[in-house]
Amino acid sequence: MNSIYFTEEHELFRKSLKDFLQKEVVPHIEKWEKTGTIERFIWKKFGEMGFFGINYPEVYGGLNLDLFYSVVFLEELQKIKSGGFAAAMWAHAYLAMTHLNAEGSEKIKQDYLAPSILGEKIGALCVSEPFGGSDVAGMRTTAIKNGDKYIINGSKTFITNGVYADYYIVAAKSSPDKGNKGISIFLVDTNLKGVSATKLDKLGWRASDTAEIAFDNVEIAAENLMGEEGKGFPYIMQHFAFERLIMAVNAHASAEFAIEYTIDYMANREAFGTTINKFQALRHTMADHATEVEHCKIFNYAAVARLNKGEYVVKEATMAKLKSTKVADDTIYSCLQMLGGYGYMEEYPLARLLRDSRLGPIGGGTSEILREILAKMIIDNQNYTPAVK
Repeated sequence: MNSIYFTEEHELFRKSLKDFLQKEVVPHIEKWEKTGTIERFIWKKFGEMGFFGINYPEVYGGLNLDLFYSVVFLEELQKIKSGGFAAAMWAHAYLAMTHLNAEGSEKIKQDYLAPSILGEKIGALCVSEPFGGSDVAGMRTTAIKNGDKYIINGSKTFITNGVYADYYIVAAKSSPDKGNKGISIFLVDTNLKGVSATKLDKLGWRASDTAEIAFDNVEIAAENLMGEEGKGFPYIMQHFAFERLIMAVNAHASAEFAIEYTIDYMANREAFGTTINKFQALRHTMADHATEVEHCKIFNYAAVARLNKGEYVVKEATMAKLKSTKVADDTIYSCLQMLGGYGYMEEYPLARLLRDSRLGPIGGGTSEILREILAKMIIDNQNYTPAVK
C-alpha cells in the first residue's frame, strides 16, 4: 500500500538516511540526552548531506524534492531513540525555514535560508508565549515601528532550539489595537542587544533545547519584516497545517518503532514456560495497536499527498495530529507495559519513548484546541483559507 506514495528513489533515500543516522548520530544520542546539548558539528553534517534542503529551491542550495522525502526524513528520525534530537532537526528545517522560504525577502533568503540549508545557521520559530500557547491571537509581544526600525518587547516560551539558534522567526503585534490582524512576522538575530534565552527543564525531549526568550527593547531593521505587515496570523495558520502533519507523522513513526521493538522483545521473553508472544491477551492488545497505527499512517500519507499537490489541508492535518498523537500515546504506554519492570528501566527505549510522546498532544496546538477547531469546521461550517499573497 505504501508504494502508492513511495518510489524506489524514496526508498534509496531512506536507506541512505538510515545508514547516516546509525553512523553519525546514534553513537552520540546518549550523551546528548544527558547533557541536553546537541553538538554543532552534527547540524553541519546534516547540511552537507542535503537533509535540511529537501523541500527548498535549488537556487538556495536545496534539493526541491517532494514532501514524501520529508516523510522519510521524519519517520527515520523517530527510530533512533531520541524524540528530542528529532525535534531539534525538524523544528529548524520545517518551522523556522518554512517561514524563511515563504515570507522572507530575497536578501533574507540569501543571508539565512541558504546557510540554514547548509547547517551553518540554526533557526527557531517563536510564537508561543507564557500567557498564551495555543491562543496565537492573544500574544502580547509587540514590534512597534520607529522610523526605519522596529522595537520588539515581550517574551516567548517553549521555543525549540531557543538557545542553539542563530536567528528567530518572531511573531509580534505591530498594531496591538488590531488583534490578530495586527500580527506580523520578523527575523531577529539572537546576538542582538536585549535578546536573552533561558533554557527550560522538560519531562521529555531531553536532547532538544527548549527555551524562554525575552526581548527587551530589541531594535531590528525594518527590512527584517517578513512578508506584509499585519499578515502574520494567516501566515502562521497557513503553516500550522504542515506542522501538524509533521507531528502526526512523528507520532505514527514512533508508535511503529515501539511496536516493532516490543514484538521483538515478546518473542524472546519467557514466562510460564513459553514466550510471552503466545499469550492471547498480549497478542490481541498488540494487534489492536498495530491496526490503529496503520490507520493513522495511511490517513497521514493521504493528507501529505494532498498537501504535496498544493491543497489547503487544515482540517485533515488537524485530524491527523489529533488522532495520531493520541494513538501513539496509548500504544507506547501499552508497549512499556509489555516489558514489565524492564519497561521502567532507562536502558530500554520505552521509558524515553513514553516521556517524549507526551509532547505530541500538547505541541503545535493542544488536542483540546484542535477539537474546537474541528468542531468549528464540522459543526459551525467555518472555513479557513490560506494567506493571500
